[in-house]
Amino acid sequence: MIYDIAIIGTGPAGLSAALTLKLHNKEIVWFGSSALSDKVGKSEKIANYPGVPMVSGRDLNAAFRAQAEEMGLEMTEKRVTNIADMGDKFMILADNEMYEAKTVLLSTGVAAAKGMENEDRLLGMGVSYCATCDGFLYKGKTIAVHCTDERMEHDIKYLEEIAEKLYVYTNFGYTSDAENVEILPKPVKKLDGGMKVETIELSDGTAIDVDGIFILRPSIAPTTLFSGLEIDGAHIVVDKNQETNYKGCYAAGDCTGRPYQIAKAVGEGNIAAHAILERLSE
Repeated sequence: MIYDIAIIGTGPAGLSAALTLKLHNKEIVWFGSSALSDKVGKSEKIANYPGVPMVSGRDLNAAFRAQAEEMGLEMTEKRVTNIADMGDKFMILADNEMYEAKTVLLSTGVAAAKGMENEDRLLGMGVSYCATCDGFLYKGKTIAVHCTDERMEHDIKYLEEIAEKLYVYTNFGYTSDAENVEILPKPVKKLDGGMKVETIELSDGTAIDVDGIFILRPSIAPTTLFSGLEIDGAHIVVDKNQETNYKGCYAAGDCTGRPYQIAKAVGEGNIAAHAILERLSE
């Protein structure tokens, strides 16, 4: 099946676009968290969202979720790790499954974590963001995992089962009784190697020999997600219709730049949705 639109991200921008596109009966595949926006949910008070005076982020997120359910919008929590432009459509890789869509909307927010040194250079050469996709390549080998998203704990368990030796760093106190697992006291800051990853270096300078590393974060940098995407600093470059340098690929919300405001994200999601509708009609 080829979807009309693939939306990556379930924050306010993604929801705004999804609502508009659903009203126009478009076939949508929507990737993200069923909890919608973690950032919105953690906001203590929101005072500048029109029509909703002084609301907690938790209550606003609940209202967003109720509206999505009422509209019959469904989302998948599969994690998107790669997007490719195929000319007349886009290919989206999510948890080792391929999806096809005529257009794409990136509403991924801002990647909070700074990449490791040499991470981009060694991507695909020992650096992976998906355990279920690439884990089999490292069966019986020495691998590391750097995880900053507790929801991906099951990925670490999977890697424990296939690795001869597994070095694990998390920021949420992960523990294991497996004999092949060693918990790292410090985060990984640097990767080294020629044609593949050969060593990782911790923030305290400790170097460890490995065959590969799985970096499991809540979000992936836009240029890693979609090679060749034009960015300015940490933000995706878009035109007045929210379209990126790839025709048919749009971006909205915090990922396009400041101000990081819910109202701005909702507006950009709506602009992108109408641009997508126009493109699909051509």
